[in-house]
Parts: sequence; structure tokens; C-alpha cells
Amino acid sequence: MLNALEVVTTVIVGVMVGVEFSVAFVMNPILNALPEDSGQLGHAHGGRMLGAVMPVWYIGSLALVAAWAVAGWHHEGAGLVVTAGALLALSVVMSILLLVPINNRNKTWTPENRPEDWKEQMNRWNRYHYVRVAVIIAAFTLLVTALA
Repeated sequence: MLNALEVVTTVIVGVMVGVEFSVAFVMNPILNALPEDSGQLGHAHGGRMLGAVMPVWYIGSLALVAAWAVAGWHHEGAGLVVTAGALLALSVVMSILLLVPINNRNKTWTPENRPEDWKEQMNRWNRYHYVRVAVIIAAFTLLVTALA
């Protein structure tokens, strides 16, 4: 049973990392290159769509890692799993404190109602997101190492 939990947790966290990596390094550059207001509208739509899914994914991943840490406490690699859990907890805290407030504003913006500093706010979100991606990649790496 522990082996199944380890594999399922690693896959779920890995897919989350892939999605967040692609947001940072694929989707955002594409949206930013679109003409006129298309990019801002795309960011708002993405904020609504992913803003609904990602909280469940982040909290669910953290819960799975916590379950793995408890179930595998006396197994080799438990320290790696606990450290990965701490990093995922950090990513949740970062999300709540830094990224979600910007996203909650962004998802309501249109070309008619966006603030003058909307680009600066989106750039700030991107910077925080890059750090969060690095944190969850580190957590995923620790999980893979613990699995091996």
C-alpha cells in the first residue's frame, strides 16, 4: 500500500510541477506576445480557470505527501519526504500570501477596468511564480529521490 501511495503522490506532484512550469515558461510568454489586449484577456481567463483548480491540487499534493511521510516514517527516505512536504507547505503559503491576491484581481480585469499598473502587477506575479516553481521542483526532486 505504501508503494502505491508513493507512486500516486509522485505522479500527482510531478504533473502539478509540469503544469506550473509550462505556465511560467510556455503559456505566459505566448500570452505576453499576443497583440493589443489579447494577452491580458488570456491571463484573466487563465487566472479564473487555474485559480479554481490549483488550490485543490496544491493542498491535495501536500496532504498526499503528509500521508506518505506518516506511513513511511520508519522507512528509508522519510527525511526527504518530510522536507518535500515542508517545501510544498511553503509553496501553499507563498500562493496564499503573494500570488492569490494578484490573481484574484487579475481574473476580473478587462481592457476597460484594469488598473494602470496592471503590467507591473502581472510582472510581480510572474516573479513570485518563478520562485514557487523552483520550490515545487525541489519538492518533486526530493520525492523522486525518496522513491528511488
